[in-house]
Amino acid sequence: MKQWTTIFPNDTLRFIDDTQSDILPYQSFAIDDSLIETIEHSKPTVRLWRHHPYVILGIADTKLPYLTEALTYLEQAGYKTVVRNSGGLAVVADEGVLSVSLILPEAKTTSINEGYEKMVAFVRELLKPWTKDIKAFEVVGSYCPGDYDLSINGQKFAGISQRRVKNGLSVQIYLALTPDHQSRAKLIQTFYQIGKKNDATRFTYPDVEPRTMESLSTLIGETIDVSHMVKRMKHLLSMHFTLEEDNLTEKEQAILIKREQQMIDRNKKALGPFF
Repeated sequence: MKQWTTIFPNDTLRFIDDTQSDILPYQSFAIDDSLIETIEHSKPTVRLWRHHPYVILGIADTKLPYLTEALTYLEQAGYKTVVRNSGGLAVVADEGVLSVSLILPEAKTTSINEGYEKMVAFVRELLKPWTKDIKAFEVVGSYCPGDYDLSINGQKFAGISQRRVKNGLSVQIYLALTPDHQSRAKLIQTFYQIGKKNDATRFTYPDVEPRTMESLSTLIGETIDVSHMVKRMKHLLSMHFTLEEDNLTEKEQAILIKREQQMIDRNKKALGPFF
């Protein structure tokens, strides 16, 4: 695409860093929704977040024939679960995984592919000090595979999804920064093996091969943790934009209450006692 800075239509960006917050994953998705819903009357927003060990499920994952057994396995392995409101399948969140949301207006004039391309361009610029070898294609054997998986030498370290509300758009990415990413992949591999067994299913679930995935730190041969990446992102953005670090407005807070309840209701219905 064009110069990466054209992703953002304004010279001023909101920058929300929730990486040190104790909010839960369902609240993170609700926050994004409140920002998307009001983005036409706000500024383009970059939001960062991470969580303690969680497996974030897609809606299709809740249709696994042996879901209860699979959720029990995750619980015993020390992972809580939540069902997100954006596309995709199961992914792992923990202290070494940074999630980034680019929240933008004009969703109705931005195609699905254009939304993905915006994030790809941003991440390539973000990681330029370490690598210029990032490729975007589906990494078969990875968890939550998609056409815009980000990989180096064929090993996936990041996945992208989108969420659209009214005329707002959130392009969300997880960046697996620190090892051991193959252990994360093994966790999801076992989750599907238990949840599906050999049954025929309506949805196609990935046959996860852990060797197809790796952490960014391992791939570039240098340790990059979440705090390091947050600093890099702030530096990059502040070179080109005026950053406003603030909290949600009163209107966004009011919408957040509604969106949180929707997430709670969805998860209680889908996960029952596991939520």
